[in-house]
Amino acid sequence: MTPQYRMDSVDRLGAIPIAGASGARPQMLEALTVMSRGQGMAVVSHYNVQPVVDIFGTVQGRDLGGVARDIEPIIRDMEKALPRGAQIIVRGQIETMNSSFSGLLAGLALAIVLVYLLIVVNFQSWLDPFIIISALPAALAGIVWMLFLTHTTVSVPALTGAIMCVGVATANSILVVSFAKDRVQEGVGPLVAAVEAGFSRFRPVVMTALAMIVGMVPMALGFGEGGEQNAPLGRAVIGGLTVATLASLFFVPAVFAWLHRAPTAGVTERRV
Repeated sequence: MTPQYRMDSVDRLGAIPIAGASGARPQMLEALTVMSRGQGMAVVSHYNVQPVVDIFGTVQGRDLGGVARDIEPIIRDMEKALPRGAQIIVRGQIETMNSSFSGLLAGLALAIVLVYLLIVVNFQSWLDPFIIISALPAALAGIVWMLFLTHTTVSVPALTGAIMCVGVATANSILVVSFAKDRVQEGVGPLVAAVEAGFSRFRPVVMTALAMIVGMVPMALGFGEGGEQNAPLGRAVIGGLTVATLASLFFVPAVFAWLHRAPTAGVTERRV
């Protein structure tokens, strides 16, 4: 190994002795090669072992997802003119954002499935848990509605808030369906049981949702330094729980009465 200080010029580089076979006289590097000055990159980056050329960019005044959508057609057009063996790979925050979205969307779907299976074990039925989770589409619609009204983009905190809404919305629906099911077992008709469940569970459902919504208001307003980062979470929870609460009190009882409907003959229902 030749020390770095002995290679400060082309002449000294050519004077490096190269040892040959055992007992052979060393040869100078300039006698074995042709050296000339040239230009090259001072820093060579690698990705998956292969050399790459990094093009850096940053986002200002726009959301990262919108910029990523604008970049995609440009990259597709450039890929047609690339030489053989070359490719364009988008890395950095866009790559992290896409992987985070995929993971959180999969987590949201998994949370709904696990909640459904857990309720199946508790209720010993496949039908009643389906009625309970029928309020979840309304919760997701409320999240989208709130994000649209507040001009908030879909982000990791917003998806985290959506997962939080699944638990609270399901708990409220369980209160309604559980009461209605008990009334049906007592001999009350499904329609009357659903109406009674909506009236009797109105206060606990509203109090549970209202406590969560009020607690999320400061976060949704984005107070404090860096508060705008967590604001989508609060807004998603507020929008999702608002619509999910209405669905738990009105839509879920209607679904319960419809799926548990009995033949009209020989059935007497109490009127309230």
